[in-house]
Formats: sequence, structure tokens, C-alpha cells
Amino acid sequence: MAELLRSLQDSQLVARFQRRCGLFPAPDEGPGENALGPAEGSARTLGLEHLTANHKGTGGPANGLRRVAAPQLVMYIGQVAKDILKWPRPLSPPVVKLEKRVIMEYGMPSTHAMAATTISFTLLISSMDRYQYPFVFGLMLAVLFSTLVCLSRLYTGMHTVLDVLGGVLMTAVLIVLTYPAWTLIDRLDSASPLFPVCAIVVPFFLSYNYPMSECYSPTRADTTTILASGAGMIIGFWINHFFQLVSEPAESLPVVQNIPPLTMDVLVSSLARFVVGIALTLLVRQLARTLSLQVLYSWFKVVTRNKEARRRLEIEVPYKFVTYTSVGICATTFVPMLHRFLGLL
Repeated sequence: MAELLRSLQDSQLVARFQRRCGLFPAPDEGPGENALGPAEGSARTLGLEHLTANHKGTGGPANGLRRVAAPQLVMYIGQVAKDILKWPRPLSPPVVKLEKRVIMEYGMPSTHAMAATTISFTLLISSMDRYQYPFVFGLMLAVLFSTLVCLSRLYTGMHTVLDVLGGVLMTAVLIVLTYPAWTLIDRLDSASPLFPVCAIVVPFFLSYNYPMSECYSPTRADTTTILASGAGMIIGFWINHFFQLVSEPAESLPVVQNIPPLTMDVLVSSLARFVVGIALTLLVRQLARTLSLQVLYSWFKVVTRNKEARRRLEIEVPYKFVTYTSVGICATTFVPMLHRFLGLL
């Protein structure tokens, strides 16, 4: 078993996969760019694009809550595991690193693999009692999406095979262990005024008390982004339900529906919703980011545009949390309102 694990963690295995895909080192590529490897890339927003493009304002909040809570939990555990295990990324050379924006983050587990597996299979499980479609077809799509994301992490040289398999297995175990609690999530009193308070306090506490590392790592910022986005979406669901901004189905859940046919009108409408939603979400993100940084810089008497100061715990976590909580609320509440105003729903 130990020999198998070592072989799955071998950088040469990743390099051979890259060569099979036609990816070779550049002639002038220097030796040994890093031991830890570049980071996982930009922050994840847990499918906000999907919400802004396809949110139709129907159905109860519970189904949305479970689809947000499950990825939040899985991603938080995955991010924390990185800084606890401290396993290095594949060595370069022999691996070609295609992502070099950030340099200090560990590899095990692959949180891209965890995110893809979580989102695809929670959507599959949650939609089975909502829509009529062949289960095998849905399962094949979930497996295909997860597999493509996992292979992309090998192609970009960001992870070993063991990192990817570890992320998938961790996700599978967490989904199985937490699945019985999904019913409890469905029964949460989302109409309670205390609900949004808990949705903010708990993620912020976890973000602010993220395990400290010896040197700066982007995992804390990414984790704050993940938790804040989820918190914002949960609060958005609460706003929709509490202020009755969405129409509740007359029948008791589950309401089984047929998936609408994919026509040109549906494609054009979906594209229009996507463009409008993304535009508004990006605008809100920029405004929230700028305002929160200005307030924090003024409060802590920090020079504006100081990138090092932005990495301080008392600045990085609050500004990230405010920014992406605003993004989550916008995606689940204000974007659908704008869609309805423009007649896109």
C-alpha cells in the first residue's frame, strides 16, 4: 500500500500524462521553479454563475440551502486539510506548471476535484425528486464533469494523482456522512430573524480562526471567499423567503417537473440572464471590495494600495467576507429581481 501511495504521488506520473496530452517544457524553462507549487488558482464562488444565469425564483429555500451548505462544508475541510497536511505540489521539472499566479499553497487534497465532485453530485441528488430525467444520464453527466475537472488538475501540473484521488474520496465520504443531515437542513426555520445572523457569524468565525501557517498562503483568503459566498447565498434565500420575493409552489415538496426542451428561445433567454447577472454581480463585487478596503485602511491607518497590508488577518478576512457575502446576496436576490424587471423570467 505504501508503495502504491508513493507511485500515485510521483511527479513523473503527472509529467507522463502531460506529455501524452502534448504538453512539453519550454526550451528556456528554468529548473525547479518551486517545491510547494503554485496555488489552486483564483477564488471559488461555488457556482454563482449558475445561480445568476438560471435562478427562476421558484421552489422553497431548503433545496437551495442544502446545495450551498454541502459544498461549503466540503470545501472548508479540504482547505484546512491543505495547511494541516502540508503536502507539496508536483515538482517542476519534470512537471510543467501552467498556473503561476500564486506560489505558496499546498497540494493535498485537490479542492478543485472536491468542488467539482460536491457540486455535481449534490445537484444530482437534490434534483432527483424535483425533475424527471433518466438517472443514468444524470449520473453520467456528474461523473463526466468531475472527471474532466480532475484531469485538468493533472494537465495544468497543479496536483499529483494522489491529490486528485484523495480529494474525490474525501468528498465521497463527507457526502455519505452528511447526507442524513440534509433533511435537517431542509427543516431549518429559514423565516426566523436569527437565521441570517447565524449564517454570517459562523462562517466569519471559521474564516477568522483559520489555521495559521508559517508563511503567507492564499488558502485563508480562498476559504473566506468560499464561506462568504455561501453565507451570502443563504442570506439571499432567507431574504427571498422572509419578504416573499419568490413564489412558493402550491403543492407540497417535492414537485416533480419535466425538464424544459432546449430550444433557441431558451438558449437566448439563458444567455441574456447570464450576461445581465454576471454584469450586476461584478459591479457589486467591485463596489463592495472598494468600500470595504477603504473603511479598513482608514480604521487601521494603513497606506492605500499596500498589498502586504491587505494580507493582514484583520484586513484580509473582513474585506473578503464583506465582498463575497455581498456577491452571494446579489446573485440570489437582486439578480433575479433584475431579471423579472427586464422580463427575462
